[in-house]
Parts: sequence; structure tokens; C-alpha cells
Amino acid sequence: MQNPWKTKSTKEIYQNPWIKVEEHQVVIPSGKDGIYGKVSFKNKALGIIPVDEEGNTWLVGQFRYTLNEYSWEIPMGGGLLEKDILDSAKRELKEETGITARKWTNIMRIHTSNSVTDEEGFVFLAENLTMGETEFEETEDLQVVKLSLKEAIQQVMDGKITDAISIAGLLKVARLKNL
Repeated sequence: MQNPWKTKSTKEIYQNPWIKVEEHQVVIPSGKDGIYGKVSFKNKALGIIPVDEEGNTWLVGQFRYTLNEYSWEIPMGGGLLEKDILDSAKRELKEETGITARKWTNIMRIHTSNSVTDEEGFVFLAENLTMGETEFEETEDLQVVKLSLKEAIQQVMDGKITDAISIAGLLKVARLKNL
């Protein structure tokens, strides 16, 4: 389908190591002049759902500054745009949980808040697990819990997990595992 939006000009408003914010002067689909703001991320969003032979998984809890609340999520993080996403996902799982996996399956590509950002995310299923030590980054104050995959999915259904990538990934794994 052809793009009904026309870009007249683009101006960078703000940039930091993680995001860039642009203002676009546009012609909207009705033909009138308009404005659009766009947030571009400098990383791909990566979520990982580790599942062991007994059907257990791990969630990561942390205080999310932007929400001003505590959040339970699947292990996740960012991978530089120019890096291999699987290598970045492996690094994130090891950092946050200490887990390494021998089997990796990319189960999902996802766009988060696509009305204001071009962020692209991927969710991986990690299996054949080996436990190790966490390697938290200095900005991370994490709690890691092991629970059954069924319990994690119930937390989604009960509204206890609200992160979009975690919800989408866990529900996809529930479908794949016939839970």
C-alpha cells in the first residue's frame, strides 16, 4: 500500500545514547498540513523467555523510572541496531538471569508504540538451559524469580505483568506450548 503521508521537513529535537526525537512537518492523508513527532530507538528491543525441562521460566522485577512503578517482565534489554540480535539476546539473558541456553528460537517480531516510535522488538524462546551467575549492569537493581510458565501466563491474565513485550511473548509461548 502506498504511504498517504507526505514529509515536508524533518528536524531533530533531542538525542541521547538511547533515543532520538524528531519533529516532522507533514501533509496528512486528507491533504492538510500537520505535525508528527517520532521517537527512534538506537537499539532493538529484545525479550527472552527461558523455559527449562520442567516447564519453568524466569521473570525479572525492577522499578521502571518512566512509569514510577515496579514491573515484572521477561528478561529483556536492547541490542545495538548494527549487532546480531541473537548475540544481543544471549548477552541479555546471561546478564539478567545468569542463564545460558543451547537452543534459541525467534518467536516474534513486534512493534511497541507504533503511533510515536519506530521501535522494533524481537522475542526469543530459550531452551536447554544452563544456570550461572548474573552480570547486572550498574543501572540495574533486579530481582529474578523462577516460576512455572503457567504461573507467568496467569500473571499476564491477572494484569500483574503489564509490559507489552512480556505479554505478547508469554502468550505466544503459551500458544506454542499448548498451555
